[in-house]
Amino acid sequence: MPWDPRIQALVDRHPSLRAVGNTPLVPVDLLRRELPDVEVFAKMESLNPGGSLKDRPVLRMLLSAVDDGRLKPDKTVLDSSSGNAGIAYAMIGRIIGVPVEIVIPDNASAERKKRMRAHGARLTFTDALLGYDEALREVRRRYEADPGHYFFCDQYSNQDNWRAHYETTAVEILEQTGGRVTHVVVGVGTGGTLTGLGRRLKEHDPAIRLVCVIPEAFPGVEGLKPLGRAEDIVPAILDEKLIDERVPVTVDEAYAMCVRLAAAGFFVGQSSGAYMAGVERVARRAGHGRFVTLFNDIGERYFSTRLWD
Repeated sequence: MPWDPRIQALVDRHPSLRAVGNTPLVPVDLLRRELPDVEVFAKMESLNPGGSLKDRPVLRMLLSAVDDGRLKPDKTVLDSSSGNAGIAYAMIGRIIGVPVEIVIPDNASAERKKRMRAHGARLTFTDALLGYDEALREVRRRYEADPGHYFFCDQYSNQDNWRAHYETTAVEILEQTGGRVTHVVVGVGTGGTLTGLGRRLKEHDPAIRLVCVIPEAFPGVEGLKPLGRAEDIVPAILDEKLIDERVPVTVDEAYAMCVRLAAAGFFVGQSSGAYMAGVERVARRAGHGRFVTLFNDIGERYFSTRLWD
């Protein structure tokens, strides 16, 4: 699926970026024996060159900023991330020739930290016990202390974030399913995936139910934000009106689903396990339907965590 013309022109200037997107949608038959009237499909986002879904929004956010002059050669890209967006920033920043600094909770997996550093990114860590929102607060402190030095990409309020999924991920899903979808199950990291998918898919069919997986606050699920508490920062780009149902999923439930998926041939990370746990909960209640979810990244990114112990 091509990007809009101004983004595509810059992608063509850096041909390795053509590998982002157009991931396969594959059937996941984990529930088929017990629920024969339920079909489940997953987008294999680990096949992006940065290894995750986050390549899509980061590509659009950075190239859009290059196109309109907000990102100049003398600026350092700055943002917060739980890891996957940080990898995408580091990789794409290296490709287009701009330095990158990422603020990240110190409990992010070692694999993610090593990948970011391999691409030359500078990392600043925050205390995981203070939650992911502390990384959001710290990145703003750093930008406000030296705004002339940084291009603060701010994926939580950047409109190019959700547009990447509106224009590519959602369109691919409609093409790959023939437009026949009853449920989409995702979560909220920055809100870009949910907002972009929800807007485009509900334009196609307002009856499609958008299910949002909600993790516990701590220890949480890497890549997903808790929502609902007074102290939780709600991403500015999240369109909560799109959400038809919220499904709580614990990290232990996400881990258990990752193990089940591995036994079925899908080696995925914990946010993907959380999504699939959400799919199972809604599917068992509904008894029928055509579900689409995302496998955001690969399980190898979590060998240093207790996921595979």
